[in-house]
Amino acid sequence: MDWINQFVQTAKERKLDEIWLLEHCYRFREFVSMYDDVCAYSDYIDKWFHRKAGVLDLSDYLHLVEKVRQKDNGIKIKFGLEVCYFKEFENLVYQNTKDSGLDFLVGSVHFIDGFAYDHQPEHWQGVDVDKAYRRYFEISVDLANSSIYSGIAHPDCIKLFGHKPSFPLTEYYDQLASALAENNMYAEQNSGSYRRFPETAELGMAEGLIKSLRSHNVKIQTASDAHCPEDVGLYIAELEKMATL
Repeated sequence: MDWINQFVQTAKERKLDEIWLLEHCYRFREFVSMYDDVCAYSDYIDKWFHRKAGVLDLSDYLHLVEKVRQKDNGIKIKFGLEVCYFKEFENLVYQNTKDSGLDFLVGSVHFIDGFAYDHQPEHWQGVDVDKAYRRYFEISVDLANSSIYSGIAHPDCIKLFGHKPSFPLTEYYDQLASALAENNMYAEQNSGSYRRFPETAELGMAEGLIKSLRSHNVKIQTASDAHCPEDVGLYIAELEKMATL
């Protein structure tokens, strides 16, 4: 509760009228089985995962959410869950979340056929960038078409280390935007990658993706992706401005 209060207090200080709080699914025992293949793919991910994952029960999180909802927080709070998307585990995610009572469920692509593209830049050595981009957007479209999620997190986060494909992405942007529109999902305009790797990452989504989303009337939801209270609301004004250009 104290940790939540710190996020809420920073949100108030920065004149936000609403804050969305979430936890990542890998923290919960109910979702650990989804990560067997990615742990087998990489010793780095295997060690990272087993340091952080499966330490909580989802029911404990939901109990905390209800406690927060019952008090006067002085600001509107929504609670959700960020879920790594794996096509073969759509039913597991649905069964674990369908009766959760959470306000939102955001899907994210953090792995491309086992490859954890967003952890360390050196992990990209020897990777076919064009193939990675194609698969990333194919997986993202599958996520949108799964009918499970309220929105998609950081939908072009794959560019955070500065890698660019040799081909235009307009077709892939349009495919993703169309799938999001058909499934009434929002796209997240997120400052997290920029704060993590300002040397290579752009602030928010690429201009071309924003144009495709707007042409399909997809709602763009800003997010600071704050992992600590000090980061709450950072760059939100800039992200909102970018999304309306």
